[in-house]
Amino acid sequence: MAQSLDKITIKGFKSIRSLEDFNLNALNILIGGNGAGKSNFIDFFRLIRAMMKLPLPNIEKSDLPTFIKMGGGSDDFLFNGPKVTKQIESEMLFGANGYRFRLMPTADETFLIMDEARLYSKGESGWWEMGSGNQNPILLSEKNLPGVLGGYSVAWYILKSIDSWTIYHFHDTSLFAPMRRTETIHDNQYLRFDASNIAPYLLSLKTEKEKTYWDIVETIRLVAPFFGDFILKPNELEKVRLLWTQKGSDYPLKPHHLSDGTLRFICLVTALLQPTPPSTIIIDEPELGLHPYAIAILSELIKSASKRTQLIISTQSPALVDCFEPQDIIVVDRKNGASTFKRLNKTELSSWLDDYSLGELWQKNVISGGPIHE
Repeated sequence: MAQSLDKITIKGFKSIRSLEDFNLNALNILIGGNGAGKSNFIDFFRLIRAMMKLPLPNIEKSDLPTFIKMGGGSDDFLFNGPKVTKQIESEMLFGANGYRFRLMPTADETFLIMDEARLYSKGESGWWEMGSGNQNPILLSEKNLPGVLGGYSVAWYILKSIDSWTIYHFHDTSLFAPMRRTETIHDNQYLRFDASNIAPYLLSLKTEKEKTYWDIVETIRLVAPFFGDFILKPNELEKVRLLWTQKGSDYPLKPHHLSDGTLRFICLVTALLQPTPPSTIIIDEPELGLHPYAIAILSELIKSASKRTQLIISTQSPALVDCFEPQDIIVVDRKNGASTFKRLNKTELSSWLDDYSLGELWQKNVISGGPIHE
C-alpha cells in the first residue's frame, strides 16, 4: 500500500538551506510571501519524481539530467550556488519505509546520486546503503527484485509510495490546454497531474463509480448553478471531449465555453473527490481564478479529502486560510536569505483568535508570512 509522507529533511535545495525532520500531517496548508519558498518546497517533489522517471508537467522525458538541465543546471538548484552549498541532502520517512540520498554537482552541471539508502523499520536493522555515483537511482533497478520472504522488495514499496505523491497543476486553462481537447477513452485509470484525461476519467467514473460522478456534478453546480451535466460520448476514434450542457438545455457546449475559473474548479473537484486518491496530493495555489464562494466550497473539499489522503496545499488566499485550524497552517518565511517553515500553534494565537480570523491575522502580519525586508 502506498504511504503518505510522515517526515522530511531537505538541505541545500534552492532557497531551503536546512529543513530537518519536519513533520507533515494529513493536512498541510503552506502560506507565505512571494519568494518565501513555498514553490521551492513543491519543486522538491518534482525533483524526486524526475529522479524516479515519473511523469512531470511540461517535460516530455522525465529523468534527473533532463529536469536539472531544464531548470538551468545544477548550480541553480543549490542554495546560493556552488560556492556556498556543495550538495543537496534529503531524507524522507513514510510508514515503515524511508529513503535518503545526496546530490553532488558535476562539471557538466548535472548531479550524481550519492549515499543512496533505503529503510524498512520492521524486520531489518536500520538503513540499507545502496551505493553512490549514479545518474539514476539504484532504487529503480532494485524495485523488481524479490523481497526477503519472496514478495515485493522494500524498493518496490518505496517507489510505489513516491509514485503516489501527485502534484496537480491545473493552471494552464488556455484554449490549447490538454484538458480542453480530446483524449482516448482508454486513458482513464487515474486523473493525470494536468487533468489532460479528465473527460475519459469522468466517463469511467460515470460508468463504474456512478455515485462519485454525481457527487462531482452536484459540487460543480454549487459554484456554477447554470451547469447541467457532462456529455461524454466517444467519437469514431474512441476519443472523448469535455462537452457539457446548461440547465434547461440539451445543446452541447464545448470546453472553450467554460471560463478558466470554472474549468479549473471542475478539475479540483474531480481531483479531491476521486474515489481512490493518491497517498499524497500536492496543489500550488488552487484558489487561482476562483470566486470567494468557490473558495469556501474548495476548503470543504480539502478538509473532507484530508480524511482519506494527505494534502499539501500552497496558497496566497486569506479567504482560504480562514477556513482552517492553526495546526493545519505552515508559515513559510525568509530569514537571512533562507526559507523557514513553522506550523502554527493554536495556544500561542488564542488571545487573537477571539476577535480575528486566521486570514485577518495573516493580513495584519500577526501571523508572519508577508514580504520580508532583509
